[in-house]
Amino acid sequence: MVSSFNKWLLLLVFTLNWAGKPMPHPFHVSVVEIQHNDREKTLEISCKIFTDDFERILAKTYQAKVDLINPPDKTAMDSLVKKYLLSHLAVQVNGKRVELSYLGFEHDKEAVYGYIEGVDVPVLNRIAVSTNMMYDQFDDQVNILHVTVNGQRKSTKLNFPETEAGIVF
Repeated sequence: MVSSFNKWLLLLVFTLNWAGKPMPHPFHVSVVEIQHNDREKTLEISCKIFTDDFERILAKTYQAKVDLINPPDKTAMDSLVKKYLLSHLAVQVNGKRVELSYLGFEHDKEAVYGYIEGVDVPVLNRIAVSTNMMYDQFDDQVNILHVTVNGQRKSTKLNFPETEAGIVF
């Protein structure tokens, strides 16, 4: 039987390399959460992406030094995150394209959350989401989508190279 200490030690060995840095994770996934706010007639969208992967793709795509954990220039990092997210995510509600606005990002543990808003969405019966986030970096990328309308949550996933999903409420 493995003691609590040994379990903790095994976890530490599997999550850190000898230099004390996080090891690359064996899977590539992002999560897009979309919540319809019927009172405000908006879509509240968050995109969760592993920090190390996101920094790598932003640096490669925009030929820039990227630090999302301790950004020396938060405005410059906001600009890169905004460009990437808005060029890799599109939403249609009830057959009509939704205009998306970038609100900002934050770092939390191993992930970065990008926040986006869609306006003028009074009713959501059907949603179509198009995303290819991180596909330019990984051919095993999975993008999970969660959509909540009137307290009802539905989910789906897109495996590379799939880029579009639809959900009906």
